[in-house]
Amino acid sequence: QVQLVESGGGLVQPGGSLRLSCAASGNMFIFYTLGWYRQARGKQRELVASITALGNTNYTDSVKGRFTVSRSNAANTVYLQMNSLKPEDTAVYFCNADYRGRVDWGQGTQVTVSS
Repeated sequence: QVQLVESGGGLVQPGGSLRLSCAASGNMFIFYTLGWYRQARGKQRELVASITALGNTNYTDSVKGRFTVSRSNAANTVYLQMNSLKPEDTAVYFCNADYRGRVDWGQGTQVTVSS
């Protein structure tokens, strides 16, 4: 089982930026597809962005041009740079790691966008 620990959440004003980090345990990190998901209160969890082992990225339409997912295999860490934040981005953000269909999740970090 992979241990995933998110950090970097917090309260930010609309238009601001945050950078989320997710540190993973183990020595298989380079093989993982990594994803960032979010769950707003009363809503289903949704995929925000993902990055494959080869570095191919995918974004949900609502964050394209504002969010950037990246990874550091040396640091066993995946990042989500979030710019031009909007109130509708408020949610708990989770990272996950997918290795050959086995998926592990972090505990989540709260992001609140409010003035």
